[in-house]
Amino acid sequence: MKHEFIEKNVGWLAVLTAVAISFGGLVEIVPLMNDKSAITAQPGMPVRTALEVAGREVYLREGCYGCHSQMVRTLAEEVLRYGPASTAGESVWDHPFQWGSKRTGPDLARVGGRYNDEWHRIHLNNPRDVVPESNMPGYPWLAEQGFEAGEVPAMMRALKRVGVPFDDAAIAKADADVAGKTKADALIAFMQSLRFPKPLPVATAEARP
Repeated sequence: MKHEFIEKNVGWLAVLTAVAISFGGLVEIVPLMNDKSAITAQPGMPVRTALEVAGREVYLREGCYGCHSQMVRTLAEEVLRYGPASTAGESVWDHPFQWGSKRTGPDLARVGGRYNDEWHRIHLNNPRDVVPESNMPGYPWLAEQGFEAGEVPAMMRALKRVGVPFDDAAIAKADADVAGKTKADALIAFMQSLRFPKPLPVATAEARP
C-alpha cells in the first residue's frame, strides 16, 4: 500500500511531512496576515496618561502579571464575572501585552472602577485587610517610592517608538504630571484605567432647516 511505502522510506516521509506542515502553516498564517483587527486599536480606546504609563511599569516590575491575566475569555461564566470579553484591539499599545491563562488571583482586564482608590491603597499595603483569604503579598514600599526626573518621559518615548500615539506635549509634561506621586498612586491609576473601551460617539447628521 502507498502509506506503507512512505512509512518505510525515511526520505519520502520527511519530504511529505514538511509539505503537510507547510500547507497547514499557510492555512493558519495567511488569513492572519490580512486580519487588521489584531493590529488596529479598538475604537474608543484612550491613550494612557503619564501616571498610568508609570503605573503599568510598576505593575510589570513587581511581576503582577505572574498571578493576574488581563484577558477575559469568551466563556459565558467569564463574561458574567469579569465583563465583556477581551479583544486584540485593546492590547495593540501594550508592550508586552498581558494576555495569558495564569490566574492565582482574578483577571484584571475590567478591574477599573470596581473599587475606589482607597480600597486599592489598603489592598496594596496589606491585601488581607480587605480580602481575608488572599495569599497576595503586600507592597507597602510602593507608597514610599516616587519617580526621578526624566524617568516617565523615557518610558513614554520608548513606547512611542513602537507605535503608541503619545504626542510630544504629553511627553514634555510627564514629569510635572507625576510630580509628588508615589508608585502606589501610579499603580492604582493604571488599574483604574483597565476598563472596556467606550465606543466613540456617532456623528449626528446636521439638522435640516
